[in-house]
Amino acid sequence: MTTVVPTVAAGSFLTLHYRLAGPDGADVVNTFNDKPATLSIGRGELSPALEARLMGLAEGTHTTIELPAGEAFGPHNPEMVQRVGIALMHELGDKDETWRAGDVVRFPTPDGQGSFAGVIREVAADGQSFVFDFNHPLAGQPCTFEVKLIGVL
Repeated sequence: MTTVVPTVAAGSFLTLHYRLAGPDGADVVNTFNDKPATLSIGRGELSPALEARLMGLAEGTHTTIELPAGEAFGPHNPEMVQRVGIALMHELGDKDETWRAGDVVRFPTPDGQGSFAGVIREVAADGQSFVFDFNHPLAGQPCTFEVKLIGVL
């Protein structure tokens, strides 16, 4: 009797450890030292490029995948770099908050049901506005995706 090892397909439910690192090798996400992650393929929990790289992998697989610049999270889009005034920042958050370059700030979606994040790239000299980058931090960059598939349903 042969045992069939499940493989990743559209709609699969996965239990896995994974590590996503940028071009400098620094971890963006790493679950290997914590509880494994669970996700469903096709629900947008990972980028489509990362999901595509998982397709066909067998339960128990431990592999590292190198993705070229822009494949995992698309190219860096200059239109997603926007100036935001301090009045809007105060309207959406704490009026006593102070922000610095490098801070990650969450904004509500227009429908109020979710949120999105941006990184402050620049603070105006007068402190009255900020340049935000709303691209994924790895947009336009190569990255490393290490995965260990614990379970595939």
